[in-house]
Amino acid sequence: MKQPVERRLAAILAADVAGYSRLMGADEEGTLERLKALRRELLDPKIAEHHGRIVKTTGDGLLVEFASVVDAVRCAVAVQQAMPERNTGVAADSRIELRIGINLGDVIVEGDDLYGDGVNIAARIEALADAGGVFVSNTVHDHVRDRLPFVFEDLGEQQVKNIARPVRVYRVRDAGSPAAHRRSRHRRCRSPTSRRSRCCPSPI
Repeated sequence: MKQPVERRLAAILAADVAGYSRLMGADEEGTLERLKALRRELLDPKIAEHHGRIVKTTGDGLLVEFASVVDAVRCAVAVQQAMPERNTGVAADSRIELRIGINLGDVIVEGDDLYGDGVNIAARIEALADAGGVFVSNTVHDHVRDRLPFVFEDLGEQQVKNIARPVRVYRVRDAGSPAAHRRSRHRRCRSPTSRRSRCCPSPI
């Protein structure tokens, strides 16, 4: 008898390193050492602090599951806020900068791994994000907008690879920063339906 598929609702955080191939081409060993230090000193502790579980890692990225979408967004913002200090004194073309995307959705559970559109959408949103940015789906926005002290900048609907319907995407800004108050919540991406274009860059 075929076993039923196990599913659950989860907040999925996808992150990777902007310009990873370029960094590796310039200094392979140094980049790997700095990535290991980043995991050990910042990412792993912040994920644990916010009750996340690392599902899988790649050479330059990771996928993390959270039971709470509020914890997922808090973790992402805390990580990005800590990154500039880690890059102090590092040449601009050698800095490690992260892109982060978060989605809340139904996922398929197989052992310790997760699959399905809930995961895929998080990865596609991360691919849209700018270096230093946290981008979230509309489902994340709807759950956290009244619970966290951040500004959510509406970037409109984005057509993403292998997802049938467009996904509405928001950039998260730290409401305590001057940039968050200078910019409108509703400024849109220049090319909101482009699959390849990055959204207009701006840090948290």
